[in-house]
Amino acid sequence: MRLDLKGIADRKAWEDKGYRLPAFDIEEVRSATMEKPVWVHFGAGNIFRAFHAMLAQKLLDSGEMDRGITCVEGYDYEIIEKMNRPHDELSLMVTLRADGSTEKTIVGSIAESCILDSENDAEFGRLKDIFASPSLQMATFTITEKGYSVKDGSGSVLPAISADFEAGPKKPGSYLGKVVSLLYSRFAAGAYPIAMVSTDNCSHNGDKLHDAVYAFAKAWTDRGLADAGFLDYVEDASRVSFPWSMIDKITPRPDKSVEEMLEKDAIEGLESVITSKNTYVASFVNAEECEYLVIEDAFPNGRPPLEKAGVIFTARETVDKVERMKVCTCLNPLHTALAVYGCLLGYDKISEEMKDEDLVRLIRRIGYTEGLPVVTDPGVIDPKNFIDTVVGTRLPNPFMPDTPQRIATDTSQKLPIRFGETVKNYIKNGMDINSLKAVPLVFAGWLRYLMAVDDEGNEFELSSDPRFDDLLPVMKKASLGMDESKARELIKPILEDETIFAVDLWEAGLGEKVSDLFVKLTRGTGSVRSTLISITGM
Repeated sequence: MRLDLKGIADRKAWEDKGYRLPAFDIEEVRSATMEKPVWVHFGAGNIFRAFHAMLAQKLLDSGEMDRGITCVEGYDYEIIEKMNRPHDELSLMVTLRADGSTEKTIVGSIAESCILDSENDAEFGRLKDIFASPSLQMATFTITEKGYSVKDGSGSVLPAISADFEAGPKKPGSYLGKVVSLLYSRFAAGAYPIAMVSTDNCSHNGDKLHDAVYAFAKAWTDRGLADAGFLDYVEDASRVSFPWSMIDKITPRPDKSVEEMLEKDAIEGLESVITSKNTYVASFVNAEECEYLVIEDAFPNGRPPLEKAGVIFTARETVDKVERMKVCTCLNPLHTALAVYGCLLGYDKISEEMKDEDLVRLIRRIGYTEGLPVVTDPGVIDPKNFIDTVVGTRLPNPFMPDTPQRIATDTSQKLPIRFGETVKNYIKNGMDINSLKAVPLVFAGWLRYLMAVDDEGNEFELSSDPRFDDLLPVMKKASLGMDESKARELIKPILEDETIFAVDLWEAGLGEKVSDLFVKLTRGTGSVRSTLISITGM
């Protein structure tokens, strides 16, 4: 059996092996999409294939939609050339359930794929035609938070962006420049309305996309390279909207065990591809069963009925509350705690950590005991139920190949939001700051992690972090069994750093507690475990 249109023609062969096939006429959907496109998506990665494409598939199967998605890749063209097109735009979605079962779906909702290359007249011309179509309702994005950057860390416009600002919309070279060029094509064709919807996992993502588009529109109109009305078009929410969204679904890189399972079904052509840009892609994607997508309902040209596939549409303020609930209380803090202590205790899988009673007690205290009293309740999702699902279903899922090492990346950037906001809310609400035990334990554990020595005294490799240049020279002076007064003195300046913890921990009343915990964690081998037990067992 091959994953292409000819291969799935023998439906019985696939269905006999437990595969769900599209219930719609693929060729009919593709023809309708080519004629009157409705949905374009930028970013052909795993989250798109596992989530967005599956949403469209559900609606196509039920007859709620009659057109598919045009998938656009602008970073790594080889994804389209070596994976999408050889498989006739089909892909395999393997849902990995916590009870050990799997669900295998052949996804046929991608009607067309395009390469975002302004130097390729055929590819870029097709995209211009799509954006000039009055039927187009929305463009969604999963290009990562960095994809919306116009400036570097110092505030200077990035060279590729600057070059596009000067050259205008005809043949921009940057990803964002090409996107805005397509939007300019829509403006020139009739200034038709459209929703530009970031579904990347970052706060206020709609604003990030808006600000990037606005920067190009202003640069081009200021220089006379675009019609003066283009800037007004971009700024008119009744014609171009930039909704906020919150997305949550874990889609790790394709796992070898899943590939072996599919090979036993005698499916050909499953070999993964590592592109010249070091992108790892396969004909299948594996993902957890749980998923959440909450979107601000601002679509000036209408939209597909995605609420019938489980998407929550609401007001911008509610989207913000859902994001805060997830990031500050109900998921991300638990993930980070498992990342830090998982590395220290020698784990290489999150699901294995969830068999450790001490670690489970730690994250339960973070979520239920210390987080819920100050949680932002969005109303559309119950915070306690959300944590219940995280602790009971998502994190223990043995089929999810997620690692504490991956999640430990950039922890210094995560702490102020994932834990600092809880500390600030305790202070703001006049609550007893000393009742916090798990949050300070994570702070101290992260400092212990920066020593790059596990609880058995073995060195391990730290995950990357932008603050290493100033943090590691300090933490390299720390050692197991070091003098207690030296340990406290060493970390005191770090605990005062509001850019890491969102507050000066000493001024907040937690500095001494974190110092005490750090001293306990560094007394010798086994101290991480004993400290964890002493705190979470209380």
